[in-house]
Amino acid sequence: MKVSIERAALLKAVSQAQSVVERRNTIPILANVLIEAADDTVTFRATDLDIEVVDKAPAKVERAGATTVPAVTLHEIVRKLPDGALVSLTEEGSSGRLTVEAGRSNFSLATLPKEDFPVMASSEYTANFSAPAPVLRRLFDKSKFAISTEETRYYLNGVYMHVSDADGGKVLRCVATDGHRLARIDAELPEGATEMPGVIVPRKTVGELRKLLDDDDAQIAVSVSETKVRFATPAITLTSKVIDGTFPDYTRVIPQGNNRKMEVDAADFARAVDRVATVSSERSRAVKLSLDEDRLILSVNAPDSGAAEEELAVAYGDERLEIGFNAKYLLEIASQVDRENAVFLFNSAADPTLMREGNDQSAVYVVMPMRV
Repeated sequence: MKVSIERAALLKAVSQAQSVVERRNTIPILANVLIEAADDTVTFRATDLDIEVVDKAPAKVERAGATTVPAVTLHEIVRKLPDGALVSLTEEGSSGRLTVEAGRSNFSLATLPKEDFPVMASSEYTANFSAPAPVLRRLFDKSKFAISTEETRYYLNGVYMHVSDADGGKVLRCVATDGHRLARIDAELPEGATEMPGVIVPRKTVGELRKLLDDDDAQIAVSVSETKVRFATPAITLTSKVIDGTFPDYTRVIPQGNNRKMEVDAADFARAVDRVATVSSERSRAVKLSLDEDRLILSVNAPDSGAAEEELAVAYGDERLEIGFNAKYLLEIASQVDRENAVFLFNSAADPTLMREGNDQSAVYVVMPMRV
């Protein structure tokens, strides 16, 4: 195999591939990236057996072929090469080495046989549709903060993507929860997605997927089956197993009768929470919200470290209310708001609180209160 490729194209492809590779694994071939050169394209494939990413890059292929080399090492080499360099990758079958040359730099990397590289079995997808990158980016970006990290409740370790009913008809919905907070984000249902089975997209896949969604003009082809989900652009294909479990009935925890309404500037609110939380004890990070006529007092009382208080002007016309929250959860939810105003809907100091962005019903957040 012999190819010449621009550093920028090579770096982009290799960085996507190496981030899928698990740093610690007992199977040596899984630390490698499979490089396949044919026609005028080089394909880089990496997997951890749960996720597979395939990245294509244009190149000048002098001699077609395929080999595997350590993904992280190759990425480090390419990253340190000068901008604009033309990189040549050469492998002589007999030597068991891949030579990487750019300018005066020359590296020789150990290879493993391409036949040993596991390729994810392709499955029959029950639903195929395409969606604009910004739509998918919003669905996953706004929900992923609520993914649980608790291994025992593994079915919460991802984002539940499914078709659901909303006021205006059917929607594509993403939900994530860890039992303390919940995010439910809706988007218009793309054509062809009606028959899609609900799937739980794992946390690592959500992180990798984010890299595909940076280009605002891209259309992402989405394929879903009971066991796998695939997201593809013309250059990159990300295939992942889905979490084998049943996502709980989240509709039961979204409160319906919360009618105490507070409207506040989201950015001001987030900054105020951040400031008063500075003195809170790390363990509980509890912030108390005291609400009165058009006035909110945020306070923290941490006996070991001190106390803090800040007042904010808000729109609130209901009876007095004191309620406590984990500062981290409040900050994460407030930072999701793209519009100016965040609307909080309370019931009592012991009940879950609902938050949404202005009048927008397509993004709903729930946060459980704390005793303060």
